[in-house]
Amino acid sequence: MAEFPTLGRHCGVDLCNQLDFLPIKCDSCSDTFCITHFSYDNHGCAGLHKKNVQVPVCPMCSQPVPCPKGSSIDALVDQHINNNCPATKKKRIFKNQCTKTGCKKRELVPFTCSTCRQNFCVSHRHEVDHDCAARASNMTPAARAALVRQQQGCSRQAQMDSDRALASALAESLGTNLSPEELDRRLAEQLQAEENGRRVGPRAGQGIADKCTVS
Repeated sequence: MAEFPTLGRHCGVDLCNQLDFLPIKCDSCSDTFCITHFSYDNHGCAGLHKKNVQVPVCPMCSQPVPCPKGSSIDALVDQHINNNCPATKKKRIFKNQCTKTGCKKRELVPFTCSTCRQNFCVSHRHEVDHDCAARASNMTPAARAALVRQQQGCSRQAQMDSDRALASALAESLGTNLSPEELDRRLAEQLQAEENGRRVGPRAGQGIADKCTVS
């Protein structure tokens, strides 16, 4: 050994420190190791994260999220959930949010008030139920007082029972093979059609009455 004092390198693991004549240099931490400790796990490589090519999985849809080296995994997963995740897109099918103050309901189809042009849920689709500002601005003080008494005296439970009965009848007529989302969508369309019929009916009848003459 005295003839070759510079030949070989000692293993970088302190507990080993073996002199190896064919040392292996780690491509991550750039230290040298013997044949026993050259792998990342065996020498506890401090730069292992640089070689980690594991792809994170979205907790919502269980799909892999591509993450380039050096990027934040948490930020990319959060971006995937907010923009591209199929699971969150499915939940957003009810995207028509009610504009009634304090109501957070969403519907499959929009219920737009013809007076104030705002969108509401099934429960607040009527003008008296969402305190229509456009309608109230055209009312006389006596009409506003009558509207307040009507709102205080009416029963919301009766409206809820009517909606439940309509949903039950629609489910029986269409069968039980429909998904809950499809049943809600058809119920909302049926309620919207009935509301449009109530608004158009009196106006059409009034137009016919105006054309009638009494001899």
